[in-house]
Amino acid sequence: MKKLLLPLLGAVAIASGALAGTETYYGKEMKQVAPLPCPAWYADREFNVGIWGTYVFTGNDWVNDRYLETDHAWGGGLDLKYFFCRYVGVGIEGWAVDARQGHEDVFIDFSEDIFERRIRHQRNAIGSVLGTLTLRYPIPCTRFAPYIFGGGGAIFGGGQRERFHETAGNLVLPVATTDHLGATTEATGQLGAGLEIRFTPHIGWINDFSWNVVNGRDNNFGMVRTGINFAF
Repeated sequence: MKKLLLPLLGAVAIASGALAGTETYYGKEMKQVAPLPCPAWYADREFNVGIWGTYVFTGNDWVNDRYLETDHAWGGGLDLKYFFCRYVGVGIEGWAVDARQGHEDVFIDFSEDIFERRIRHQRNAIGSVLGTLTLRYPIPCTRFAPYIFGGGGAIFGGGQRERFHETAGNLVLPVATTDHLGATTEATGQLGAGLEIRFTPHIGWINDFSWNVVNGRDNNFGMVRTGINFAF
């Protein structure tokens, strides 16, 4: 009996050691899933074409403004930009507005003691062409990109001047009238900020505001723009 018991105990010990070295797991297998990448709403390099409407308003009352010569005007424009990296782009911008300008007509006849003054309105197209630099920051994993921009160029179509002109009248007292001079071209600078919202990676909605400086503080004006941007 002892001879049979000893081999049986040895076999049980060996089997127990073998089972102790084996671990058994039950349940579902766990897997780590990588997150999906964010949509690429803005490319590292892209060419932009913007088409927009614009509203401009003068920093002074139109009587004191020396270039637009109106309180406000509506118009539109186009800009072309190339972003050579995600955050920096250079371009060219052009716009035009329909300005209802006010001009002062004065007639003085000293001999007849006549003084006449009236405001005459006329419509003129005023436009500008500028080179621009744009800095933008596409917010990661969103459709939004705030931006700032600046530029410089030329503005044309405004700046008409009035000049009093004396004629002979009678031999004693002259007659004074108003001469109206033509439009002038001036240098202009621009600084602004805005926000673009991309509907798709190739179509966005732009809204911005800029302050424009034209040859002295009496000529400055603000510009609000909204429109569509196409990215290629």
